[in-house]
Amino acid sequence: MFRCGIAYPRCRWILPLLLLFAIIFDIIAIAAQSGWVEDENAKSHYASMWDHCRGRNNNWTCKSLMEFSWAQAVAALMIIGLILLIIAFIISCVALCCTLNIGLLPLIGALLLLAAIFQIIALIVYPVKFNELIFEGNYDYTWAYGFGWGATIIMIGCAILFCCLPRYEDHLSGLAKTKYIYTSA
Repeated sequence: MFRCGIAYPRCRWILPLLLLFAIIFDIIAIAAQSGWVEDENAKSHYASMWDHCRGRNNNWTCKSLMEFSWAQAVAALMIIGLILLIIAFIISCVALCCTLNIGLLPLIGALLLLAAIFQIIALIVYPVKFNELIFEGNYDYTWAYGFGWGATIIMIGCAILFCCLPRYEDHLSGLAKTKYIYTSA
């Protein structure tokens, strides 16, 4: 018959996998050259985290955004967030995949929360300062900017899970009996 329950031992593999996806999303957001922002109508202006370009077809003139302090701060915050995320991923692999080390889980949650805070600040500062400095019409935020938010949301969710998991040590180790949410006869 059908039974539905939470299999906590699966968290030992799923959480590091989610962090790996967050790392991939962050790398895509940071390294994207096609831009975080593009002009809505004419498609004649786009900007990534690193530079902004104007032009048409194959005639693009690009200027670095790194001459502005806000762009340097955004880049630094995103890179620091990525480094903290990579450290949290490595510790989570050690804590969950190799051996079960419950004491490291709150540390991983704290690292993820700190990384998420850095990235939230960067992802809010970028559009505010971009619109203030370079705004000339309507702009759309592209998939690369969305990947930055996606990584941040995954980090927040995983931080909550890593902070809550120490309460379920027996469940994670497989010693506790599974409690079914729904059973049918």
